Amino acid sequence: MKLSEFAKNILLGDKIEDKLLAVEITEFDSVDFSVPNEPSRSGKLEFSEKQMRFPKGHFHLKEKRAMALNSFANHELLAIEMMACALLVYPHHTDELVRFKRGIINSLKDEQKHFSLYANRMNDMGYEFGDFELNHFFWRQMEKMKTPSEYLSVMALTFEAANLDFAHFYDRVFREEGDLKTANILKVVYEDEISHVNLGVHYLNLWKKDKSLWDYYQSCLPFPLNPARSKGKVFVKEARQKAKMESDFIQNLENYQSDFQIVQRREWK
Repeated sequence: MKLSEFAKNILLGDKIEDKLLAVEITEFDSVDFSVPNEPSRSGKLEFSEKQMRFPKGHFHLKEKRAMALNSFANHELLAIEMMACALLVYPHHTDELVRFKRGIINSLKDEQKHFSLYANRMNDMGYEFGDFELNHFFWRQMEKMKTPSEYLSVMALTFEAANLDFAHFYDRVFREEGDLKTANILKVVYEDEISHVNLGVHYLNLWKKDKSLWDYYQSCLPFPLNPARSKGKVFVKEARQKAKMESDFIQNLENYQSDFQIVQRREWK
């Protein structure tokens, strides 16, 4: 299948089967494409205008665990859609950029796996994905990412880097509640996210020229995002080391302070 056909099927298809399309890319074609206002979704996949509330604990209750899984799964689905969009809007006229796109495809396949794991776990509990509100905060950043460097700064080094912390944190939470099936899913997500973050580290190091990675990363973040968004409820230094972040970058990130309070993120409550 052509790259554009694959990506459009995911982004413009409105059913879950479209989002989980798994095929081999046989041709890296290029098309003119503009970022849509929203990815296509229908039925329970549609975004809600209501403010989503992530449960504040009480994970001994099945409903609270299902709400958390719904949120986790939506983040994975948003990542799938944003990665499909990246395959369409960024150029790949050099071998290096083709390799960059192949890296996105590999990450996208992981996100499809993660979504299925979360959604199936909800089914085990008697719920379906979309039984609770779905937000689109991540997607709203897509139109701001004008270059591959901006995309990787937002997706890999911010959203996915934060998920290292969140997956690690909630793995422990669900494990303590005795929900080992969910905890083990979070462990899989955590381990896969390391390679996704490394994709960003690798290419931003190639493209930063004479800047430090820290300075280049900050310069590529669209307002109002800042490095605080790349941290979670805990800071897992080991995961970032495995993603090959340099020690000074990790130190700068760990010490970064802003008025933005991570534990007050709306979409995580």
